[in-house]
Amino acid sequence: MFFNEEILLKLRRKAGSLPLTPGVYLMKDKNGKIIYVGKSKAMRNRVSSYFIDVKNHTIKTATMVSLVYDFDYMLTDSNIEALALENRLIKLHQPKFNIRLKDGKSYPYLRLTLNEEYPALTFTRKRLDDSAKYFGPYSGAQTALSLMKTAQKTFGLASCNRKFPKDIGKERPCIYKQIGQCSSPCDNSVSAEEYRELAKKASAFLRGSLTEVRQELEEKMEKAAEELNFEAAAQYRDKIKALEACRQTQNIIGSPDEERDVIAVFRNHACTAISVFFIREGCVTDSESAVFGSEQIAEDGDIIAYLCDFYNKREFIPSEILLDFTPSDEDMDDLTEYLESECGSKVKIRCPEKGTAKKLCKMVCENAEEAVKRYTESFEKHNEAAVRLAQLLGLEVVPELIEAYDISNIGSENITAGKVAIENGKFKKSAYRTYKIKDTNGQDDYASMREAIRRRLAHTEDPYPDLILLDGGKAHVSVVREVMREQNVDIPVFGMVKDEFHKTRALTDDEGEISIAKENAVFVYIYKLQEEVHRFTVGRMHNAKRKSVKKSSLTNIEGIGDVKARKIMAHFKSIAALKTADREELLAVSGVNKADADNIYMYFHGEDIKENLNDEE
Repeated sequence: MFFNEEILLKLRRKAGSLPLTPGVYLMKDKNGKIIYVGKSKAMRNRVSSYFIDVKNHTIKTATMVSLVYDFDYMLTDSNIEALALENRLIKLHQPKFNIRLKDGKSYPYLRLTLNEEYPALTFTRKRLDDSAKYFGPYSGAQTALSLMKTAQKTFGLASCNRKFPKDIGKERPCIYKQIGQCSSPCDNSVSAEEYRELAKKASAFLRGSLTEVRQELEEKMEKAAEELNFEAAAQYRDKIKALEACRQTQNIIGSPDEERDVIAVFRNHACTAISVFFIREGCVTDSESAVFGSEQIAEDGDIIAYLCDFYNKREFIPSEILLDFTPSDEDMDDLTEYLESECGSKVKIRCPEKGTAKKLCKMVCENAEEAVKRYTESFEKHNEAAVRLAQLLGLEVVPELIEAYDISNIGSENITAGKVAIENGKFKKSAYRTYKIKDTNGQDDYASMREAIRRRLAHTEDPYPDLILLDGGKAHVSVVREVMREQNVDIPVFGMVKDEFHKTRALTDDEGEISIAKENAVFVYIYKLQEEVHRFTVGRMHNAKRKSVKKSSLTNIEGIGDVKARKIMAHFKSIAALKTADREELLAVSGVNKADADNIYMYFHGEDIKENLNDEE
């Protein structure tokens, strides 16, 4: 690893001039890009330590320091302010060497609108800055949906799409009222006040307070039985069973009053994993693991910053958190102060050394170790394919980021170019893009590819890939290389050639082909990439086609505007059903008059129908 002594000396001098006060520092590379963000209680000491005795740094830190050409800093009034600012800057700049949570949009949440007259419980992947209550994020959609359904059935919350009180009395109650799984606000069976109380109980359940909810249901069941209201008693019994079933699916590892999170970290040469188990009322209700690659720095201070951001996204922070690692006193104080300020109550954080708590930490650590094992195996498998791919194509570096492109269309309409990306062996969904071809007239795959690549290269804020693969042959490669010469960009480009069975058989430049049929690791790697880009592009093209059909096929008809078009589609549900409708069926749509019906019918059946209609009149 190369360290420029002149630059290190300059950085040491600059760091030595910093004050011994809290703040945040931003390390920059030679292009001015922020590659690492950190915080410290004493800025001068912390920042200076990076540029002194560099050969004794860990590999990850040494790699980062070797790329630093300058740094910026921001002073704060307190260490806790520095911690909050550090998290905001990490989210803003997405530095290469920082560990960080994935984009919050991808997490599943449950959203409860307790601020509304009739609260609604819904599934969402976006946590908005509104007055609703959010539960989660959950480790997966299945976990979130299961909890939502249990809450709706147990507490009688509506699972339909009706809006209350606006839709009260508009439609008959559905079957869920008959089987006792909905309190039926749609027919005023429950008042707004009563419905809000049900929603509050659901909120307690989603927080993990099963005992409180179960006791209340048991009391109501006993009271109903005493009053000989056996039907109501049976409904309460079924709700209690649903709660018990929910509890039985969870791993019981403690007493019913136990409420804590357990956090463990496991590292090896390739990566670091952070695992969290959420324990509510003695049960593991959910768990989550995050794995960070070899370049990302995961020292204790970075993990503390990660945990602060982690809990910032969660609705609930337990009163106790167990750690399977021992951070410094400063980091422990920072985490405690931050979490207490977030939840407004005391939070006890400890690192157990024996007993049941230590066993819990060990179990979570084993979970983190397993996550590292899976990641390492996947990484090694990818690395084998990537290294061999580089050898076959004669690349100067092993490609970490690869982009693949495909063109899809139906005739000359809705021509769509799709881009997918794969980074270190994993599909990078945040880098997927769709390019609606605008400047190309008619069906011309080469011109369409040229336009897509030109537009992609214009987005310099997105890092350029190490390799570009095209779903096509030599001609496609020639077209793209021409665009790159015009843009003064040099990225290796190859086409993915298919056989008669639509399977990848070779890669090609603009001269010859490179067979991958006998290179199993490379073949599987390229096949998955080619299938993914084809799936993504065709899917986006069909979506565009459906939207254009729904809109243009109706609003282009004389007398049919957006409002009538929506009414027509709501009535017939699909264009196929609309095409088979006669004039009488069209006239049944609210707002459609005789002239409209004739125009719609003629639009789908042609001029010959127009003559017949005139004859009938």
